[in-house]
Amino acid sequence: MTFSQMTLTGGLENISRMPSWVTSTRVETLEDVAFLSGAALSHLHLVLSQNVVPQALLRDRLALGAATACVAFSGRQERERELRDALHLLRPGDLPGPAGEICFTWRRAVERPVKLNALDRILPKLTEGQIASWLAAARGAPASRVATVLETVLENVPNTETLALIMADAALAQAIGWDYVVPLLALGLKRADLRKRGEDLRLACHRAIITSASDVVPLAADLARRTIRLKAVAPKLRSKGAGGAVEIFLTRDAVMPSALPLPNRAARRLCDRLVQLGAVRELTGRDTFRLYGV
Repeated sequence: MTFSQMTLTGGLENISRMPSWVTSTRVETLEDVAFLSGAALSHLHLVLSQNVVPQALLRDRLALGAATACVAFSGRQERERELRDALHLLRPGDLPGPAGEICFTWRRAVERPVKLNALDRILPKLTEGQIASWLAAARGAPASRVATVLETVLENVPNTETLALIMADAALAQAIGWDYVVPLLALGLKRADLRKRGEDLRLACHRAIITSASDVVPLAADLARRTIRLKAVAPKLRSKGAGGAVEIFLTRDAVMPSALPLPNRAARRLCDRLVQLGAVRELTGRDTFRLYGV
């Protein structure tokens, strides 16, 4: 094992599970749930600070989950497999459709730092002034800010669940000090929760944070392990451009061979080789138009 591999493995050991008392305790009062959501966020913050966690890849995978939830909130039937296809099989000039647009919006949201000019481009239905005023109006603990922003956006711009949830996650990122949006709220809230207001909505947001943070921690650990494996086999790849291909895999939930910096045939061979080495997975089960991911 090389020194770099030992360093990565050591970082992986620091990614601990969410404490069981955070997830197993059954409480009903806002005060108790707020305490547990704070504990969950604190633990998640420590996990995300580990260098071994592939941050961009994790955010991209969470964005797909958030998009899937938002598509379901809108009453549509598309799930992760269909949304992956909408992202990666779209031809130039084609329209992504409502579900695909939700997916593209979430992907853009996690790619750019949490800044007003970036949010303004991601959320064209909202003006920079609206975004600034709503984020500035949010006060208190992170979950309280989230609930305030979520309620404000849904009240002022009805039927914009995706935009409201991205804004809520942006408020959460700013409250904690994260540079990028980390999708959490859409993954933990139910459709009925989006109709709640006041204390009921705050309670729902606290619970959503506990649920989502508890799911993200093992996902981060799993992606860290897979990243270590991919980096370990990278020196065995002889294709010119393989290094650039590996970097793409470390930032994207799914990759088409044609997106790699290699000729098409060489890119397909590289993907098949990485599957054989156990470094990436084929995600579709199809014989053609395959997608690969860590």
